[in-house]
Amino acid sequence: MSEQYRPRRSVLYMPASNERALEKAKTLVVDGLILDLEDAVGPDDKDAARENACAATRSGEYGHREVTIRVNGLGTQWHDADLEAACAAGPDGIVVPKVGSAEEVRALVDAMERHGAPARTRLWAMVETPGAVLDARAIAAASDRLAVLVLGTNDLVKELQARFVPGRAPLLTALSTVVLAARDAGVAVLDGVYNDVRDLEGFEAECRQGRDWGFDGKTLIHPGQITPCNEAFAPSPDEVDDARGLLEAWEAGAGRGVVTYNGRMVENLHVDVARRVLATDEAIRARS
Repeated sequence: MSEQYRPRRSVLYMPASNERALEKAKTLVVDGLILDLEDAVGPDDKDAARENACAATRSGEYGHREVTIRVNGLGTQWHDADLEAACAAGPDGIVVPKVGSAEEVRALVDAMERHGAPARTRLWAMVETPGAVLDARAIAAASDRLAVLVLGTNDLVKELQARFVPGRAPLLTALSTVVLAARDAGVAVLDGVYNDVRDLEGFEAECRQGRDWGFDGKTLIHPGQITPCNEAFAPSPDEVDDARGLLEAWEAGAGRGVVTYNGRMVENLHVDVARRVLATDEAIRARS
């Protein structure tokens, strides 16, 4: 199942039990929302959160924002009811935590189809365990309905018995492996959250790092993180200008053996990168 490119620079978790937060989300300059029924919601609020998330999804009041619902995980007492309700509501995506194998992906897709989820509702699989990282390629390719891999970096650090350190060296292998799997399967991949909402400098550095590593965007836990995240995962004006100039040089040199631009040799791979930069910029501008 192919889909047109859509920006997923910033994807904000919102506790679905908080009706004021769901209302505020309609005004935020965020690319995507994850209406959360899992970690951000206590056991006593699960039912109300489920109803709120489904009502918000059906409202059609979130504009261009990609609206998803994060259900409780497989094996929990809430999972089946969450999944059935989410399928009936028909969000853009259903986010499932701790997906551990290709078999689980196929079982989730079968359940979505049994519950009548519309074709537009895609599966977003969270990768949060060492086993899921090692099986990331199979998970990413398990179904055409799977559209996004989402890193659960907090759980990964816990499972690895690692430490949270600047630069995230303990996670480098895991994050790079999941990016490789996503690119091989042709699905999007989102970086995990940054926990200290007061540390914007550290957050911006981690956004740049994620972009450099190849992530499409980042999951967020606070509205104050949206703008720097959008900026980090969008092509800069200089990158856009450079891409346009490179394509102009390529087209002007059609038929020549060698094309150069600003002293650099240009090959087909550079042209593909330039076209992707311009397509990304165009899609982001269309939302503005």
